[in-house]
Amino acid sequence: MPDKPIRLLHFADAHVDMANYGAHDPESMLPLRVTDFLRALDQIVDRALAEPVDLVLFAGDAYKDRNPHPTFQREWGARIMRLSRAGIPTILLVGNHDVSPAAGRATTLQEFDTLGVPHIVVADRLRRYDPEQLGLPVQVITLPWIARSGLMTRGESAGLSQDELLAEMESRVTEGVMQLVAAADPELPLILAAHASVQGAVYGSEQTVMLGQELVLSGAIVRDHRLDYVALGHIHRHQSLNDGGHPPVVYPGSIERIDFGEARQPKGFVVASVSRGQTEWEFVPVQTRPFVDVVADTPSADTFMADLLAQLPRPASIEGAICRVQLAYPRDWEPLLDEAAIREHFRGALSLQLLKRTLAENRARLGDTAAVERLSPVELLDLYWQTTGLDADEAEAMRALAREVLQE
Repeated sequence: MPDKPIRLLHFADAHVDMANYGAHDPESMLPLRVTDFLRALDQIVDRALAEPVDLVLFAGDAYKDRNPHPTFQREWGARIMRLSRAGIPTILLVGNHDVSPAAGRATTLQEFDTLGVPHIVVADRLRRYDPEQLGLPVQVITLPWIARSGLMTRGESAGLSQDELLAEMESRVTEGVMQLVAAADPELPLILAAHASVQGAVYGSEQTVMLGQELVLSGAIVRDHRLDYVALGHIHRHQSLNDGGHPPVVYPGSIERIDFGEARQPKGFVVASVSRGQTEWEFVPVQTRPFVDVVADTPSADTFMADLLAQLPRPASIEGAICRVQLAYPRDWEPLLDEAAIREHFRGALSLQLLKRTLAENRARLGDTAAVERLSPVELLDLYWQTTGLDADEAEAMRALAREVLQE
């Protein structure tokens, strides 16, 4: 048994090529949002070197694009090489954004393995790394992003429904992990690193569309008492799934905000002291660019702009921020909106989105001679769509669909 705990730094979902919002940095010529993600990554590497930690564990998704631009690969590589030169063992787990859907393609992290970069391990399959591979008295089971093709042949998956397919995948993954856990040295700390969804996790905005379409690990796997820490990646919201229990089961979340769905979420990484049967950990926030989301209430046409401007944050508080203003008002108030005044108020922001939703009247005016009972179903639907504010193209598409349904 090791004399002292293993000091671990755990982070995930770096997405360093995320270039939404804003312009380019005039010096580096990188998108400003990319520099935000790199700045967060620098804070993480700085902490790893300052401690120094014994082990860095990255739980997947270095990029958002499976074919990252070489410039972004250069910037990611420069940070990882700082860890290599410091002699800190670093495990890079392959996430779903790091693998190509085409069989046989290299992952976005493959060059570290190909070049044999010292102290850097690319974990692209389910396996256990022992002290001999890591140079540390610790064991790490790695579970990268699991695609169907990595577990089952076409013949094995033929004829299975989506639910049956996912159930079979979960069964095989569970069996593989349990075998590795059972064969581990019971005297040494055991860590599970997985890029996956776990039952009970709270999904962020970026994950909603994936529900029911991907493998979800059961809570029984990650809460196995033989594990001493479970380092997760894939879900961007920081959360602990086994509060007060052993092992800690932790998503550190993404290192920077991706969009307004994450506007109020803290971003950072985890530092843990891992011992056999006992682990202490803390979430460490990083400094990030603020997201400011304003949902304005404008109840009166007479004071429309005055009400709106009174609800905007002070200019000093939005300097360099990514901002959004959401407005909803009746369609005939459109001439009252002074967009120039709003944009002038946010001139110090990095980015401003002005989302306008015009509201039609709540009821359609049929006219004195119109009788509802004489209207066809399609004509009645037309009136309804007018009240919801559909534009001409959307209304025509809905009209065609209604005719098709009514004919059937």
